[in-house]
Amino acid sequence: MVRPRRLMDPDGLLRSLGDLPVLETGDPVDVLADRYNSELTRALDTIAPERPLSLRRVMSTPWFTEELAVMKRARRGLECIWRKSRDVSDQARAKAAIKAYFVALRAARKAFTTARIASAANRPSELFRVVGELLRPPETQGLPDDLATRCSDFAHHFAGKVAQIRHELESSLIVVPAEVTEAPVCPILWDSFRLVLPDDVEGILGSVRATTCALDPCPSWLVKQAKEGLLDWFVAIINASLGQGSFPSCFKQAVVKPLLKKTSLDPSVCNNYRPISNLPFLGKVLERVVATQLQEFLDDTDFLDRSQSGFRPGHSTETALVALVDDLRRELDRGSVTLLVLLDISAAFDTIDHGILLGRLSGMGLGGTVLQWLQSFLEGRSQMVKLGDTCSDPWPLTCGVPQGSILSPMLFNIYMKPLGEVIRSFGGCCHLYADDTQIHYSFPPDSKEAPRVLNQCLAAVADWMRRNKLRINPDKTEALLVSRSSDRGIGWQPVLDGVALPLKSQVRSLGVLLDSALTLEAEVSAVAGRAFAQLKLVRQLRPYLVKSDLTTVVHALVTSRLDYCNALYVGLPLKTARKLQLVQRSAARLITGASYRERSTPLFKELHWLPFIFRSQFKVQTIIYKALNGLGPAYLRDRISYHKPARPLRSSGEALLSPLPISQARLVGTRERAFSAVAPRLWNSLPIEIRQAPTLLAFRKDLKTWLFRCAFGE
Repeated sequence: MVRPRRLMDPDGLLRSLGDLPVLETGDPVDVLADRYNSELTRALDTIAPERPLSLRRVMSTPWFTEELAVMKRARRGLECIWRKSRDVSDQARAKAAIKAYFVALRAARKAFTTARIASAANRPSELFRVVGELLRPPETQGLPDDLATRCSDFAHHFAGKVAQIRHELESSLIVVPAEVTEAPVCPILWDSFRLVLPDDVEGILGSVRATTCALDPCPSWLVKQAKEGLLDWFVAIINASLGQGSFPSCFKQAVVKPLLKKTSLDPSVCNNYRPISNLPFLGKVLERVVATQLQEFLDDTDFLDRSQSGFRPGHSTETALVALVDDLRRELDRGSVTLLVLLDISAAFDTIDHGILLGRLSGMGLGGTVLQWLQSFLEGRSQMVKLGDTCSDPWPLTCGVPQGSILSPMLFNIYMKPLGEVIRSFGGCCHLYADDTQIHYSFPPDSKEAPRVLNQCLAAVADWMRRNKLRINPDKTEALLVSRSSDRGIGWQPVLDGVALPLKSQVRSLGVLLDSALTLEAEVSAVAGRAFAQLKLVRQLRPYLVKSDLTTVVHALVTSRLDYCNALYVGLPLKTARKLQLVQRSAARLITGASYRERSTPLFKELHWLPFIFRSQFKVQTIIYKALNGLGPAYLRDRISYHKPARPLRSSGEALLSPLPISQARLVGTRERAFSAVAPRLWNSLPIEIRQAPTLLAFRKDLKTWLFRCAFGE
């Protein structure tokens, strides 16, 4: 059963709703939310009642219009006339019809492709999907014959996996220490939410993506278009929830859609699927309200560990990797050996213990209706698997935070916060991005104590994980020894949870391949290979795209790969950087239609592109500006400092940075590629008016203009 989208009109929806019933502020929030769902369902049934889905043959060429069909028939008719008469005039008419038909066919496909690309503008994930469909029409994969059985199999698998992990963890614990389950004594710092105004909700509705859940009474895109008439309801439900400290029960159920992890995996095996949860739209709006206020509290109290980068404003995988690689390069310069361990946690979000999490929330100063609301948000949840129109029986969730929700990443960060203290107590360092935990421990090459201390650290981490109901997977945990070539044979392996971790030649950290010498050659080769593969695909679309749309596609599929974590590419040897330069040159030639013999510099200038080397400098200098102006992570701000001369100089007020002392940057790799050493040099090379730009937008604009002049000698 489906609802015709053409009948779904926001004005018609509001007319069908009529005069909305008066909402009493004292009504329980569950009553208000249920009334909202029922009224919206009734109105939608009025304007767009469900009807059976009529299956039609899906055209492999959706741009083929009725006008083209008429032209094709006329062309065939003229061909037949000419073949019978063999007259020169008939032949000329047939050729003209054939030419006109193919010109119209190409124009129709170009118009269709342009419209599809425009519909996905500024949405990279959607653009990936659209381009994939244009290049490879989606195959019609039939659903299993017995959907009910398949849904049940998925439900049992997803529920059983979490239950098994919890059972194994609980059976391995003899006594749970009190400090884990009991909340530390802390004065209440935040006990009530700030109620919202209509303008606040309207702004949130504009920022939240219109993702519709099967449990929603109305498509979310229609709700957003009709928000003027529904705004009072939204405000009443949200404020009732915040004031009563209760999350509506109807928003606690999730619909799970199994997603195959890799296309090469066997689709008949449930373990090859990842559960993707979809939650009601209004519930996400309510979560966004709470998340905004919770983030303000976390910022004001500076509660989170400085090494945590996941889901925090101003933090990213790139800032985490810049800090990690800088640490590794600085240790190399000191002559130390560093062991990097990348932990793998099984179903981390799904196994979080609610009691421990609530204890952490209480321990950070939450109380009153705030803590009560968060407890209501966590408890009483359920989810079900949906395939087609068939759903499994819902099953309760007694642990974990719902994946796909807005609040879950923030709650996970709070849950994982003590882990950094455990690691640092053994002299190690760490970087945490969501459930990706990176531990690195540096020591002299001839140290006899290092293996014992490191194994004690890993044992303490494994014990902390068990006590906090998280399971480490040693088989998927990776270890990398970063050292000079003469120090790579340390002769021992770190041990995690009784399993010796083999030292690898390269590991993938947050999507970037790191090798033992930090050359990044493997990463550059992999990026170049993937980018060239995408260029080859985009080339097939070139005849059907106007230049602006072709540029958009190339940016989304090709140059975005070159720009990901390109702050790490500063100082790359020319031999290595050349691979990525070739990708950028090929992309410029594809867009402009230039031959491979033409020089790329004029093409970059025409497209207003910075060459590859200058793009990486642009990224580093932007990171520096953010760090200096409180827009970036503190762990990067601590690596740079303003120059303070011993006596007043003319340059005292020019916001220059202190260079790294020569004694701390003896190696070329450190001087040319470590963030601590490169940042002052690149920053101090900027004109003073750029360094003192008032806003990030102004800084980026002026910086690109300046780099453009440097690159092209203007």
